Amino acid sequence: MLSFYVHIPYCVRRCGYCDFNTYTPSELQDGATLEIVSGDYIDAVLKELEAAPKDVVPTFFFGGGTPSLLPPKDLGRVITAIKARNGVTDDCEITLEANPDSVTQEKLNELFAVGFNRISFGMQSSNADVLKVLDRTHNPENVRKAVDMARAAGFQSVSVDLIYGAPGESLSDWAATVKEALSLNIDHISAYALIVEEGTKLAAQIKRGEYTMPDDDLMADMYLLVDQQCLQKGLKWYELSNWSKPGHQCRHNITYWKSNNWWGLGPGAHSHIDQKRFWNVKHPNAYKEKVFAGISPIKDSEILSDEEKKSEYIMLAIRMPEGVKKAALSVAQFERSMEYIKSGHVIERESALALTPKGRLIADRITHEMLR
Repeated sequence: MLSFYVHIPYCVRRCGYCDFNTYTPSELQDGATLEIVSGDYIDAVLKELEAAPKDVVPTFFFGGGTPSLLPPKDLGRVITAIKARNGVTDDCEITLEANPDSVTQEKLNELFAVGFNRISFGMQSSNADVLKVLDRTHNPENVRKAVDMARAAGFQSVSVDLIYGAPGESLSDWAATVKEALSLNIDHISAYALIVEEGTKLAAQIKRGEYTMPDDDLMADMYLLVDQQCLQKGLKWYELSNWSKPGHQCRHNITYWKSNNWWGLGPGAHSHIDQKRFWNVKHPNAYKEKVFAGISPIKDSEILSDEEKKSEYIMLAIRMPEGVKKAALSVAQFERSMEYIKSGHVIERESALALTPKGRLIADRITHEMLR
């Protein structure tokens, strides 16, 4: 089995907190429109596809950037090519990330017609002030419209992405966002703590003292709130930052967390095949130049040792309810986990160690202790 990630590196404008590998048309070419810079992009992606293995595909995920900015027929060319070349499973999950402002009923109908069956909207917050801090452009009222239109188009799974811990966001602001999200016709929520990355507009604003970040206690309260509210609405956590109704987990993301094989198409995209990890050149122009010249766009790669694979397994498995198999831990690693079992952060099952809700708040620390 081989999953595909398809990177669409274009945005109308860059959000203040974003450090993803995305570009606005004007950053790529003076006076360029999205149509001009993305015109031959899908051709390049299809050319890169020729180098990928031909295993059957259980999931693909179009991320970005803002994939929903591209015409559905262009995105559909990739789906059609992979289906014809590799074949897909009967229940293949095909996800599109979308900005609520970039979709219409007609566009969503077309996206469903070309093969997408799961969509994830970037909601982030229902609070206009928080969206302003995050430099998001969408109107919060458009999220509900977008979700309803996606359902009308036929999408079987609809998700929203939320971000908590923006400067100035209170617990009641966050509670209102979670309440609004859970009142939508969705079956999946991703909720991520805001991480301020160096080099972003938001990092510069914080450095200048325009904004201050919330403290750890507030962030913990925000996490526990979304966890409890999701549970009450029938969405269970299945990974540190993800909750879903039964049968609506994002199977593509589970591919990453279980270290299954996937191929990333596009600039800066990462791939993982057996014990080899590799990634493409980051800039779209350099990527297209290489691919059209018949040169591999891969920038670098690494072979994971058995020890690195074991560490990666612990790091990823601890994020999920099943937890880490005891058999994968050394005696020393298990002993270091004992203090967290005693403190109620980790629960010991017959054959595995898993995080409690309290433990999820310090997952990174526990992982670090296990691995040191």
